[in-house]
Amino acid sequence: MDGTVLVADDDRTIRTVLTQALTRAGCKVHATSSLTTLMRWVSEGKGDLVISDVMMPDGNGLEMLPVIREKRPSLPVIIISAQNTIMTAIQATEADAYDYLPKPFDLPDLMKRAARALERKRVVPTTRAPDEPRGEGDDLPLVGRTPAMQELYRLVARVMNTDLSVMITGESGTGKSLIARAIHDFSDRRNLPFVTATPNDLAVMEGPATILSRARGGSILFDEVSDLDDDAQARIVRMLDSLTDDAPRILATSQQDLMAKMEAGAFRQDLFYRLCGVTVNVPSLRDRVEDIPLLTEHFLLKAERDGAPSRRFSKEALEMVRAYSWPGNVRQLENTVRRLIVTAAEEEIGRTDVEMVLGNQPEIEPLMGGGSSDKLSASVGSHLRRYFDLHGGVLPPPGLYQRILREVEMPLIEIALEATGGNQAKCADLLGINRNTLRKKVTDLDIRVTRRRKLM
Repeated sequence: MDGTVLVADDDRTIRTVLTQALTRAGCKVHATSSLTTLMRWVSEGKGDLVISDVMMPDGNGLEMLPVIREKRPSLPVIIISAQNTIMTAIQATEADAYDYLPKPFDLPDLMKRAARALERKRVVPTTRAPDEPRGEGDDLPLVGRTPAMQELYRLVARVMNTDLSVMITGESGTGKSLIARAIHDFSDRRNLPFVTATPNDLAVMEGPATILSRARGGSILFDEVSDLDDDAQARIVRMLDSLTDDAPRILATSQQDLMAKMEAGAFRQDLFYRLCGVTVNVPSLRDRVEDIPLLTEHFLLKAERDGAPSRRFSKEALEMVRAYSWPGNVRQLENTVRRLIVTAAEEEIGRTDVEMVLGNQPEIEPLMGGGSSDKLSASVGSHLRRYFDLHGGVLPPPGLYQRILREVEMPLIEIALEATGGNQAKCADLLGINRNTLRKKVTDLDIRVTRRRKLM
C-alpha cells in the first residue's frame, strides 16, 4: 500500500491503531483530533486518502464532505461512525464518500478498503443540486451495527437513486415496508407521492391506471406481492409494460420465497423478473442478535420522547431479551418493550418483568423442532404418517400440500381471531402477517369473524 493517509478522529486509541496499521502497510500518516486541522491539510493539497469520524469536537465530518469534494474532487474519503443508523450510510453516500464503515470496525476490512481507495483513481463526480434537509435518523428504527445491517444500509444507499425495481424480502416484522419507504424518502423522488397498491386497487381493470395517476412519477409499493392472485399479477404486468420514461419507481415486498413460488407455478415468471431488478434481503432479528441491545435502547428512548416514563433494563433482563428467539422480529421486540414500559413497577426493568411478558410468548423453535412427541412438528408428522398409512400403500389424491396447509392455517387464524376478540388489525400483528393478507385468508378459508371478549 502506498500513499499518504489523513486520519481524523477524536478517539486517541483509534488514531493510534490506524496510524500503526497504515504505517506498517507502507503508508505515511497524518493524524488529528480536529476537523479544522484536517481541512487545512486538505486545502494544502496533502493526503491521498482521508479516513474521518463523523462526530468531532469542532464539527461534523459528513458536513465537510462537500467542501472536500469542491477543493479536492479526486480525494477519496472513508467515513467511520458510531452512529449506526441507515441515515449515516445514506448521508455518506449522498455526500459522495468513497466508503462508510460503522464503529467498532473490523481493522483488516478497513485496511482492504483503504488499499482499494488508494489504488483506484477517483472519477470526478458531477455536481448535484443541494438536497433538502434530512430528518433525524432516530425517526427510523433501521438501527444496527452488525455486518448484515451495515451491508443492508450500503445497498439501500446505492440503489435509492436508480430507476431499477427493488424487491425487498424478509420475514414478517423485519421492516420490509420501512425499507421501501426509506428508499423513497431519501431519494430524488422524495417530494413526489409514495403509493402503496392494495389488493382492492388491483381487483378491477382500471386499478393500475388509478395507481399510476396517484403516483405521478413517485414510487409504487406492491406490499406482500406474493399474496396477489393471478388476475392481480396479470394487471401489474400489463401496467409495467405500459410505463414511459417518467414512470414511477417500482418497489415490492415479500416474506415468501418468490423463486420457489414461481417454480411451482404459483407466481408469474414475467412479473418475477420485472420486480426483481435488485433484491434487498432484510435479516431476521435472530440473525443479528448483537443489535438487540441497540434496538431496545432505541425503543426506550422513543417511548420516553412520546411521553412514557423513563425506563432501563437490568443486565439480567437484557440478557434474557437477547436470548429470546423473536419469531415476530423487530416488530415483536418493539411491542414487547412498549408493554414492559407500562407493566414494570420500577424504573429498572428486571428479569422478573421480562419473564412475566415473555413467559406467555413461547419461542417458535421448541414448537417446530424435532425430538419430543410433545412438539408440534412431531405431532404433525405422526398425523401425516397415519394419513398415508390409511391409504394402504396407494398415494393420497393430488394437491396434498395445499390441503395440509389449509388444515393448519384455518384453526391457527380462528384461534388467533378469538384471542384478539375478532380485531383483525391485532390478529394480523399477532400472527406477524399483513392485514390485507389476513383478510384474504379469512375470505378464502370462509372463516367467520365475530367480536367477543379477547384473551388479553
